[in-house]
Amino acid sequence: MSINQHEIEHVAKLARLTLRDDEKQLFTGQMEAILAYVETLNELNTDDIAPTSHAVPMENAFRPDCVAPSIGHDRALANAPDKNETYFRVPPVIE
Repeated sequence: MSINQHEIEHVAKLARLTLRDDEKQLFTGQMEAILAYVETLNELNTDDIAPTSHAVPMENAFRPDCVAPSIGHDRALANAPDKNETYFRVPPVIE
């Protein structure tokens, strides 16, 4: 698979990275090498391999759901950099 500099710029934009021209060239070569290596996986015979979501068997590890006393507002807000009565105060994130 051939990667061009435009695709590297697109990925950098998605990652919110600013790349210099020399970095774009470097990463283009590196990405081509990575994808060429990953392409070798297509040579593996996986006909008898069942699809899996995890490499090892997993089970949910639930703990008992029991009522316990909470730490209270004062203790929860003790180290808060900014608070308003019984709430954490944070900078607005929507303009």
